[in-house]
Amino acid sequence: MSIIVHPGRGPYRLYFYDGRRVTGSGDLELSKTGKGCRPKEFRYRDAGRRQPRHVPTKELIRELRGQKVYLTGENEAFRSMCSDLQIPVAVIRLCRTCLLTDRVTPLKTKNAVKYGREEICMGCAKNELRREAGYLGGMGMKSIGHLEHMLEMYRDLDRVVGMLQPDTAKPAQTLFDRLEPHAVRKTQPITALPLPKQFVDASGVNNLMPVQQLCVDAGLLKGKDQLVVAATASGKTFIGEMAGMKNLSESRGSMLFLVPLVALANQKYRRFSERYGDFLNISLLTGVSRIHLPGTGVKARRSMKSDVIVGTYEGVDHHLRMGKRLAKVGTVVIDEVQMLEDPDRGHRLDGLIARLRHVAPKAQFLFLSATIGSPSVLAKKLSADLVRYDERPVGLERHLIFTERKEKIGLIKKMVSEEFRKTSSKGFHGQTIVFTNSRARCHTVADAIGNKAMPYHAGLSSMERRQVEKMFEKGEIAAVVTTAALAAGVDFPASQVIFDALAMGISWLKVQEFCQMMGRAGRPDFHDLGKVVILAEPGGVYSRESGGGTEEEVAIRLLKGEMEEVSPVYDIEGSSEEYVANAVVCGGEHECLTDLCGTMVGELEDAWPLLKQEGYIRERKGKIILSPLGQVMAEHFIGIERLSRILRMVRKTKDPLAIVAELDCVEDQDA
Repeated sequence: MSIIVHPGRGPYRLYFYDGRRVTGSGDLELSKTGKGCRPKEFRYRDAGRRQPRHVPTKELIRELRGQKVYLTGENEAFRSMCSDLQIPVAVIRLCRTCLLTDRVTPLKTKNAVKYGREEICMGCAKNELRREAGYLGGMGMKSIGHLEHMLEMYRDLDRVVGMLQPDTAKPAQTLFDRLEPHAVRKTQPITALPLPKQFVDASGVNNLMPVQQLCVDAGLLKGKDQLVVAATASGKTFIGEMAGMKNLSESRGSMLFLVPLVALANQKYRRFSERYGDFLNISLLTGVSRIHLPGTGVKARRSMKSDVIVGTYEGVDHHLRMGKRLAKVGTVVIDEVQMLEDPDRGHRLDGLIARLRHVAPKAQFLFLSATIGSPSVLAKKLSADLVRYDERPVGLERHLIFTERKEKIGLIKKMVSEEFRKTSSKGFHGQTIVFTNSRARCHTVADAIGNKAMPYHAGLSSMERRQVEKMFEKGEIAAVVTTAALAAGVDFPASQVIFDALAMGISWLKVQEFCQMMGRAGRPDFHDLGKVVILAEPGGVYSRESGGGTEEEVAIRLLKGEMEEVSPVYDIEGSSEEYVANAVVCGGEHECLTDLCGTMVGELEDAWPLLKQEGYIRERKGKIILSPLGQVMAEHFIGIERLSRILRMVRKTKDPLAIVAELDCVEDQDA
């Protein structure tokens, strides 16, 4: 038998413990006498009974002398009394929460959890954690499991509960993990490379960044095709510039620099024009150039016969699908090549790469990405050498906060304001990108933050987006609130990224998309540290069809997830569109078409029988000939199913606006 003594603000609580269970407990009061502290009164209660009974103090002293006595914490008065009465006493660490329910749980290194100013056992800590999670409601078992894992890892209940109580939590309590920056590596000065002097002088670059050095060492300036995978802001764009200028200076041909978004193409065009416009002809080729509306375009040279052609995938692809030739091309740069996995546009990028390789077989191809799964496999499919640089130039903290949707805007406003008040060692204010799932939500969040925030999405005109870009670049605004759809878009130098939602429209983000967006936080020339904050709603969903769990479960999956291999399989819609586009570029040559389709990364469905059946293609003397509707498919990025839908609508009405409206409505329902 042991007697465990727990000092409190009032009486001492004594527990009588037989090694397996508490057989009884009591309250002891001490009093000061001329001889020192002595027992004054002791009330004892057997386990399972409510009413205590008075026990003479002499009987208690006899019990104390006959048993092992333990103190749960140092107490001078009780220890002094035991010393006077010759009662041995030792200190033992126990879980106080367990003692409150008459349980004895010794605290050891493996099961002790910090809770306020004390420690409790892991079992009690998990119970308290579940209780706190229950207040939010809707939290799934995977999320509870993750919180318990974090508790086991950190052994700090306050830190984990901080994820559930963002209003009072400190940053250290919501920290999920930290990605450390790389050590400074020695690289070559750009003047040591065989590059044109005009380019070197205009580039504004003194020394190569680490990934740039790796590319040079791997044969970048010797014409090697490369897949470059490195973090955002690691200097990938300049890799393309170096190769393009080297090939241009040696008369190998012009440079195509292709990106997924018009806004990004506009930005790259402005950057290249400002740096190299004095001695190079630079063109811009985007789909917008075919539409003449106020505020949608950028005044730019549009010729395909230029030294540098900046364009969107579709802008350049449309040129090829029309059967037009390209001038001599020496370098092709495909930026954001992870777009191969995009369910809507991946097949088009895949086809474009194959078509460009066919029309410019001697060009050097460079594929750039910050995030891609199994890059060595993709490099092999692209017949390119892999250059991979996983280290970040700036450290990155990732924070996870569980909160209700109605609380998110208030938290975002607070975090944006706090970040903007900070100034980095480079002299720049902290600025924030807030990602959300809809254009309407962009305006709602931006309006709530105030005049230091602006919405930014594809629904704004080019002029409006450019104004936001300029204000952010000058540090005039603290935040932009944008849709996830622009994650691969314009280059905002933000120190903080906040996820208001983990969905793109009504579909959950993929790991690759999330990593791409997350990588926007922290720029080496601006910031000392990047910060990512995920605001996850327990039980939150954006559509019944979204599937894949609730928002807080998706958050954990994204933070822990690994990107999958790029191995798309295209349906008949995408396959038929690429088949007719490839047929145009091949001039109808059957063998060329077979070879061209075979070089694509993804797997095409055999579209030939259905296209022939519908009369969109036919074969004559070994050549494939497209019908007028087949030409429409190729030139306007339409697959066989969408074309059939349009034809059915044309039979119903001749009003083009009605057709477009109904087509959009049907496709939205399909999505």
